[in-house]
Amino acid sequence: MKRFIESDLIKWKESKRRKPLLLRGARQVGKTYSLKSFGKSHFDAVALVDLERNPTLHRIFQGDLSAKRICADLEVFLGQKLHAGNTLLILDEIQACPRAITALRYFYEEMPELHVAAAGSLLEFALRDISFPVGRIQFLHLHPLSFAEYLAAIGKQEAAATILQAADAVSPAVHELLCDELKRYFFVGGMPSCVLAYSEDNSLYDAFAVQGEIVESYRMDFAKYTPQVDRHCLDAVFTAVSRSIGQQIKYARLGEGFTNPTLKKAFESLCLAGTIRRIPAVDPSGLPLGATASARVFKASMLDIGLMRYLSGMPTDIEYAKTDLHALYRGAMAEQFVGQEMAISQNGAVYYWSRRAKGSAAEVDYLAKVNGTIHPVEVKSGTAGSLKSLHLLLKTYPNCGRALVFSMRPFAELPEHGITFMPLYSVYAATGGTGRLS
Repeated sequence: MKRFIESDLIKWKESKRRKPLLLRGARQVGKTYSLKSFGKSHFDAVALVDLERNPTLHRIFQGDLSAKRICADLEVFLGQKLHAGNTLLILDEIQACPRAITALRYFYEEMPELHVAAAGSLLEFALRDISFPVGRIQFLHLHPLSFAEYLAAIGKQEAAATILQAADAVSPAVHELLCDELKRYFFVGGMPSCVLAYSEDNSLYDAFAVQGEIVESYRMDFAKYTPQVDRHCLDAVFTAVSRSIGQQIKYARLGEGFTNPTLKKAFESLCLAGTIRRIPAVDPSGLPLGATASARVFKASMLDIGLMRYLSGMPTDIEYAKTDLHALYRGAMAEQFVGQEMAISQNGAVYYWSRRAKGSAAEVDYLAKVNGTIHPVEVKSGTAGSLKSLHLLLKTYPNCGRALVFSMRPFAELPEHGITFMPLYSVYAATGGTGRLS
């Protein structure tokens, strides 16, 4: 599977100021696969150290953390030579051995010529208990497959290339084809194993079965959060968020029988694990948007739209029969999709606008920073005249650029309103995504 992150990995490899790389992301988003694929394509050899499957290797990181001593020991265990400049050393599931995370600083200081990349899940939980080598590690984050990556993975490379180009150049026939493909992506999602299961026999139900397996594996991971968090509360919040996409989060609504502090701790733990994403309300008067992020007013989205479908319990037969993507699950699937694509194009910095005034309320689904300008983003099927909150934001914050409205409609500009209608499948490119799949 071609992934956008490969271009970032190439830049890392060629950087003169390269540091050991830590690839982050939730479980099963393809971190190990991406590093191994990159290593096979751009190095003479790959040395893989799985610290979860091989706990005996933890002994190598006990005692002194001399990079040369660690490499010498690894060569014995792996049965291969680590050639600086020609070998990619991958420390997989590094969260299982916190001392290995600490050791990354010594690779940077003592053996900067060796390419060292680590991958891990639930890292934030491990990092709480160690001295983290700040300033000596480079980070990248891997998400589930975007829609473009999904299209390429199922053999539709031309369609993938099309949605990464200008949306105004798409013909009506191609527009209809892309909307049909997008509907299937809504249900398959972007988890690599689900995409693979679907691509083998074009079976949605095969993908659904894998979604269930992933969700259950995440629930098994809940044990690793304890004693900090109640497992039953985690499960309740995990499910409740999947049914609350697009809604402001109130902790009391996320689970019955739990106190607000308990629900808050569960929500924050799921965010740390990367299975859900917190989307705060911000003031779009200037950059950086995160400087005004509200601690009390926020929405949430799921890691993946396919997992959202599974967890929400939506009646799949009824929802799949609908032709308007904005109608699927009361519009929540379209909003999840836009947020999921923007998490990649905006490097994880996803925000929205909410105004609560006496007697009235206004909300715009998302805000995107593109080339230093803030653009309001709405996920709507209505006309320009029905976008009251969007018009209010543009009037209140004249510093904002044109608004982007993602819908089933083809590309259309309304300069008199400061609005551009964009097809839903173009979210990634329209909000600043620059990845390539070639």
